[in-house]
Amino acid sequence: MSTPAHPDGVRLSKVLAERGLASRREADEWIEAGWVRVNGVPAVLGQRVAPDVDITIDPAARSEQAQRVTVLLHKPIGYVSGQAEDGHPPAVVLFTATSRWGEDHAPIRFHPGHLRSLAPAGRLDIDSTGLLVLTQDGRIARQLIGEDSRVEKEYLVRVQPVRPGPWTPDQIALLQHGLTLDGKLLRPARVSWANEDQLRFVLREGRKRQIRRMCEQVGLQVLGLKRVRIGSVVLGKLPVGQWRYLGPHERFA
Repeated sequence: MSTPAHPDGVRLSKVLAERGLASRREADEWIEAGWVRVNGVPAVLGQRVAPDVDITIDPAARSEQAQRVTVLLHKPIGYVSGQAEDGHPPAVVLFTATSRWGEDHAPIRFHPGHLRSLAPAGRLDIDSTGLLVLTQDGRIARQLIGEDSRVEKEYLVRVQPVRPGPWTPDQIALLQHGLTLDGKLLRPARVSWANEDQLRFVLREGRKRQIRRMCEQVGLQVLGLKRVRIGSVVLGKLPVGQWRYLGPHERFA
């Protein structure tokens, strides 16, 4: 028995991702391992299917997926989120047994194997600090950085005017909505004063150096930027340069 070919269909890995079952990378790994069946027939890499096709997943894939970890790191200034660049180390080098936060109560024992395929789900600039998510779980990565992601990210941003003079409510309103970057209108943001020299930004997108470039457009220079929340997960008391595991009952959204 074989599954009818659908040359004009959708890649099976994309269907799995759209159904929230796995990331595309995970889907390809599962297909290659023989854990995916289409209409009862073992799937093959690169297979195209109808969007409403019947898909079954071997329990072994779920078990393997459940063992993947997500790490919450308080990134210091001077580290890059992803690959090392210009002599600056990647944040993942801080993921060691000795830098685990002493108050991390997640029931997970550190293992060097957790470094395998551990990648940042989103970026934090080299001159920014705060909450950075590193994950082996493609579902979480897609939830946080996928094209359709709506997970909030909250930042505290210390600023000063480029030129002396009073600040007006219109400038805050412009930060909230109306600015464009790279020719594209930004999604609405929530922006308010946290104190006399610090703004609170809540965004649902993450363009490159977005907050710094937004502030430049309204005459503000960013002196410091710290991410304090992603979805419902907060940085809290996690010390700079230390990390903890995402707890079994924690969710970003």
